[in-house]
Amino acid sequence: MGQLVRVQNFNVSRDGFGTGEGQSLERPFGHADPATMFSWSGATAHAPMRTEPGGTYGLDDYFTRDFARNIGAEIMGRNKFGPQRGPWRDLDWEGWWGEEPPFRTPVFVLTHHPRPSIVRGQTTFHFVDASPADALARAMEAADGKDVRIGGGVTTVREFLDADLIDTMHVAVAPVDLERGVRLWESPDELLDRFHLERVPSPSGVVHHIFWRR
Repeated sequence: MGQLVRVQNFNVSRDGFGTGEGQSLERPFGHADPATMFSWSGATAHAPMRTEPGGTYGLDDYFTRDFARNIGAEIMGRNKFGPQRGPWRDLDWEGWWGEEPPFRTPVFVLTHHPRPSIVRGQTTFHFVDASPADALARAMEAADGKDVRIGGGVTTVREFLDADLIDTMHVAVAPVDLERGVRLWESPDELLDRFHLERVPSPSGVVHHIFWRR
């Protein structure tokens, strides 16, 4: 099938919001409670940020393991890297992903204010001012034959959907309503003109939505 452009393990609320209102350094998802939104993944044996043994297996773990499968590069929006807006005021601050981010590939951060690349553990962040198509071309080259993950946030996923550049998506819908924030969709059925969709409910309460091109 060649290289795919994938959205993987992307989380939204039942009413379609991927993040809440009022993002800050202390609250990356605004008023949304990450423990509610992401608990399904964090409880699994292969959770990307898990440092201790244990965790669940089964359906949720299957999707969690798929997060890194055959991924050679990621594209993310600036708001997923950190909460700063406008020109970079503090180049010493290197994002909220810690010493060993879970990506472990080249990551292309979309921003109108490029800055020098940053290496954190096995992850290199490149800051690019580019259209979705141009950023994808760079990421595809860096991925060296593997797939490219569109990591989010919501605005970035929507930009790539609007540009018709996404091949497959896995979206986990959490059993919570946010009512405000940044919305991926009002209904997943909005995408059925371009994608097939299967909904797979999990015992954890999330419903996994799997999209692939028609």
